Amino acid sequence: MADTQYILPNDIGVSSLDCREAFRLLSPTERLYAHYLSRAAWYGGLAVLLQTSPEAPYIYALLSRLFRAQDPDQLRQHALAEGLTEEEYQAFLVYAAGVYSNMGNYKSFGDTKFVPNLPKEKLEQVILGSKAAQQHPEEIRSLWQTCGELMFSLEPRLRHLGLGKEGITTYFSGDCTMEDAKLAQDFLDSQNLSAYNTRLFKEVSQEGKPCYEVRLASVLGTEPALDSEVTSKLKSYEFRGRHFQVTRGDYAPILQKVVEHLEKAKAYAANSQQEQMLAQYMESFIQGSIEAHKRGSRFWIQDKGPIVESYIGFIESYRDPFGSRGEFEGFVAMVNKAMSAKFERLVASAEQLLKELPWPPAFEKDKFLTPDFTSLDVLTFAGSGIPAGINIPNYDDLRQTEGFKNVSLGNVLAVAYATQREKLTFLEEDDKDLYIRWKGPSFDVQVGLHELLGHGSGKLFVQDEKGVFNFDQETVINPETGEQIQSWYRSGETWDSKFSTIASSYEECRAETVGLYLCLNPQVLEIFGFEGEDAEDVIYVNWLNMVRAGLLALEFYTPEASSWRQAQMGARMPGSTSTAAKSVLWAGPPWSGSCGDSRC
Repeated sequence: MADTQYILPNDIGVSSLDCREAFRLLSPTERLYAHYLSRAAWYGGLAVLLQTSPEAPYIYALLSRLFRAQDPDQLRQHALAEGLTEEEYQAFLVYAAGVYSNMGNYKSFGDTKFVPNLPKEKLEQVILGSKAAQQHPEEIRSLWQTCGELMFSLEPRLRHLGLGKEGITTYFSGDCTMEDAKLAQDFLDSQNLSAYNTRLFKEVSQEGKPCYEVRLASVLGTEPALDSEVTSKLKSYEFRGRHFQVTRGDYAPILQKVVEHLEKAKAYAANSQQEQMLAQYMESFIQGSIEAHKRGSRFWIQDKGPIVESYIGFIESYRDPFGSRGEFEGFVAMVNKAMSAKFERLVASAEQLLKELPWPPAFEKDKFLTPDFTSLDVLTFAGSGIPAGINIPNYDDLRQTEGFKNVSLGNVLAVAYATQREKLTFLEEDDKDLYIRWKGPSFDVQVGLHELLGHGSGKLFVQDEKGVFNFDQETVINPETGEQIQSWYRSGETWDSKFSTIASSYEECRAETVGLYLCLNPQVLEIFGFEGEDAEDVIYVNWLNMVRAGLLALEFYTPEASSWRQAQMGARMPGSTSTAAKSVLWAGPPWSGSCGDSRC
């Protein structure tokens, strides 16, 4: 059997993300809008399989065929007849849940591979003797032959996501190294192209020189198309003695389905902002244009307080080993009015609270852009994991000049509150009852501060393409050195492109620190309804939870590579495998550690 760090325990719980009441309160038009957006999100989520590992799409397809032909109880009877024990069949179900939860066979938080906790030969018997194999023998056997060995393999390079010899990734071809990734980023910056919706493929020419293909995600491929900002970029380039070719058409069949359902959702949009938002998203996915997705995000920011909230696209860059390429993500959720009222009060106090942060006013935006901050109940979340809160868009230029939205996912947080005393580690007995009582309320406070004032604070110092600075070079002083600012962002540069592999971790730690700092503020605690001894307990448990999270995060250190795997603390739920009302929605698996989604 495999090392326990590469298997999922059989005692994983299943929690319901209850959204029935919120969905019941929607009008028929809102329900149809939510339905078609959900369909778009689920189809787009299939791209995550192609962004994880070479075998992930085949494993997913194999599991889908098995469960379509026989439900879990029928498959259980077949498995037991083939000689599996109850524990081995449970291990298979847990593995399948893990694949659906993470949209692949690598953990969404921690980036470690997981394998089935039963003998490969027994699983093969079950698969090849299944009803699916009887109905489609060649297809099932081909799928198993393609993914069976890789499903179980734990050779060193395959144990975790990484680049080159450090791990496995499908954001890059197998022969790419970190040096190739850095060169490609410099090339993309030089052409003012975003890496968010790209993958990189390397070949060696007959002359022995490396050649690179930058492939954009889009419905369109090589066929003629109307001019767009992308069309002019689709050509060959010479850059620093290397050949680059920009193409498109990645994930084309999947994105075609996304576009079809966004078009259907558009017919039920509540206002012109939603209509224009969806039109730009469709343009983005058809053409491969991040600029169109930015335009859609502008309309999304302007759509204040919608009853049905959603966002979709290539969003978070956690699992790109270089930290620039976005994983596909799509969510649909509905407003939770009670918690949203508390967040509205926090937003109203934000400008005053920002003054409490320990840095000069010049390090904050010239004008605080009041964001939309709502608590939502999740209906659909398609991607490799589900966060407890989100702060988007991730485009730095939009965040600095036009604003952003904060979203707290209430039914996800409710699942996170459920803590079994016997499973609490690293805590003294006297602290356990206090932790169980106040973990949920303290997490509400931390998520609010993390999203609004953590990710929402701070100013990027930028020099634009005309050479104009957005800060006064003469008067702004670095409080650490006492000297003038020595470096800044230039046109086309972003937080992700400059900080690369540590960008998400650094930003998450910054947001968490702001949350910890401001949770000491009596005004903040009063907004959430805590005073006196209760307020002190909320503060104590918030800090206690963070210390414990740090200990839990030690599991993300990889001794072989002397590196950390996505060990930042963010707002991703530490919770359990979860199902949404009426449909399967896998959320933050219990083996995932403590937290971490970006700007999340």
